[in-house]
Amino acid sequence: MALLEATNVTKTFGGLTAVNDVTLIIEKGVIASVIGPNGAGKTTFFNMLTGIYKPDKGAILFDGKSIGGTRPDQIAALGMRRTFQNIRLFDNMTVLENVLVGMHTRLRVPFWQIIASAPGVRREETKARDEARERLAYVGLDAKREELAKNLPYGDQRRLEIARALAGDPKLILLDEPTAGMNPQETDAATGLIRRLRDDLGLTVVLIEHDMRLVMAISERISVLDYGTKIAEGDAHTIRSNPRVIEAYLGKGAAGAAA
Repeated sequence: MALLEATNVTKTFGGLTAVNDVTLIIEKGVIASVIGPNGAGKTTFFNMLTGIYKPDKGAILFDGKSIGGTRPDQIAALGMRRTFQNIRLFDNMTVLENVLVGMHTRLRVPFWQIIASAPGVRREETKARDEARERLAYVGLDAKREELAKNLPYGDQRRLEIARALAGDPKLILLDEPTAGMNPQETDAATGLIRRLRDDLGLTVVLIEHDMRLVMAISERISVLDYGTKIAEGDAHTIRSNPRVIEAYLGKGAAGAAA
């Protein structure tokens, strides 16, 4: 069953077409990747899925609901969460507080109870902190929960972003270059975590990633963008041997040699 359906989605900025008539269907429970050279439109596509940009054309359905033009917080509340290519943590908040921020769409205490410091508020705060610690323990960061986010090593900051995304109890998690800037050991650890998101938690995962070793090892479905257009789609073997994909990354000479 499809969890996410983007049909003929297009986004232009002035005279530049960043995403051109892209269709992508993501089934429940898969790990999928969107790849392509720099400037191919991958992050713009993610931004449309999560409500940061409104598509100029096309339709986006998430879990059967139309979300094209829906606000980011409303899409997050439906169960789609993401991380960013450039880490976006609250640097001067603690690790635990960053995860608590990720729960904002799930907290239901009325404003008047917060003002009055009602017992229900304290109960929900305690429950939220316990759940936040569970998310941190899952990614291996509970021992660092009181540290400021800006003081974490780079790899831990990436894991904190994932813990914050998990705080919203998502159905789908979008990871934008989750291993960018990592050393080989950190990349291996991140790869294991991504697998566990699906295998342990039953999440659907879509990632943008430039590490082709990771993409080919972990993805059940790969979609390739080039200059905003989808040029190929399939499993790792199909994508690895596709002449258009080879040309997009390495040039026409390499594509001809591969053929």
